[in-house]
Amino acid sequence: MDALFGIVGNVVGTVIAPVGAVVNTMKPKKAPKHVLITGAAGQIGYALAPMVARGIMLGPDQPVILHLLDIEFAKEALEGVRMELVDAAFPLLHDIIATTDEKVACKDVDIAVMVGGFPRKEGMERKDVMSKNVSIYKAQAAALNDYAHPNVKVLVVANPANTNALILLENAPKIKPENVTCLTRLDHNRAVGQVAEQLGVPNTKVKNVIIWGNHSSTQYPDINHGTANGKPIKEQVAGKSFFSSGEFVKCVQQRGAAIIKARKLSSALSAASSACDHVRNWVNGTIPGEFVSMGVYSDGSYGIPAKIIYSFPVTCSGGNWKIVQGLKIDSESERLMKISADELVDEKKLALECLGK
Repeated sequence: MDALFGIVGNVVGTVIAPVGAVVNTMKPKKAPKHVLITGAAGQIGYALAPMVARGIMLGPDQPVILHLLDIEFAKEALEGVRMELVDAAFPLLHDIIATTDEKVACKDVDIAVMVGGFPRKEGMERKDVMSKNVSIYKAQAAALNDYAHPNVKVLVVANPANTNALILLENAPKIKPENVTCLTRLDHNRAVGQVAEQLGVPNTKVKNVIIWGNHSSTQYPDINHGTANGKPIKEQVAGKSFFSSGEFVKCVQQRGAAIIKARKLSSALSAASSACDHVRNWVNGTIPGEFVSMGVYSDGSYGIPAKIIYSFPVTCSGGNWKIVQGLKIDSESERLMKISADELVDEKKLALECLGK
């Protein structure tokens, strides 16, 4: 597949004009995009870097320069990741910058995927975890603010993803609020996968499921507006206990924990793939008539408090996202959406306390 990408990126296309003249029809080669991955020596970073280098994130004709950042403790492992990327000889990968210096890592980046963060450990209080992540994201926000491309697009993956994104936004005044997002596409894709499996249809036939709220166990996976094979999902699952009992919602909410139980490790492959999906749709657009889920800066749509990072259904065009408006929300959905919003408001208060605001 890499060889194919190389051909697409390098060969000069021609057509024969009516008078027999050979005409060059190939568009000029694109300039490389600078893509930052923090926590690059970790599980998700290790899975994500080759996906970006292969063109899964930005497309098969978009060259990239990878900026890989990790902490000093992981410096040797980070060098190992760099070595493997060199050995893979990806045609689209023009250069690799592997560093433990945030300023060097953030220089001129167009896309920043923030995978690194401090995970909650046994016995830790929420405020302890938040305090750790505040210090990490304050420093990285400052580096992005001062050194990244002015229109850098930021995707926060590390948990608590919504609130880490908010911390970054609060500490990077030069970055537009709409350019800071968090990953709920993983939850969206999990919902798609469950619907597809239950109905026995390909994933590509499942459209317009929604993840509302926080990337946590309070998220609300919503199938009320979705279709499978062009027909409403709600009609097709009527009578299926997996959906009517609430098991579907719980399955998506708890999928990460189930994977940890099965693998003894957290989700990595699916998280990396979903990060690619998120950025690809953001940059290259969504298919007309379809929407996806993204954690974005709330404008108060659907009664959700403004100025929190909340997952909404969005469409993307021209490098911008837009919240889908006008969806009918039933009372049960409204209740579940509010639960997640309330959690995010509490997280915001805690984060601002840690920031001293």
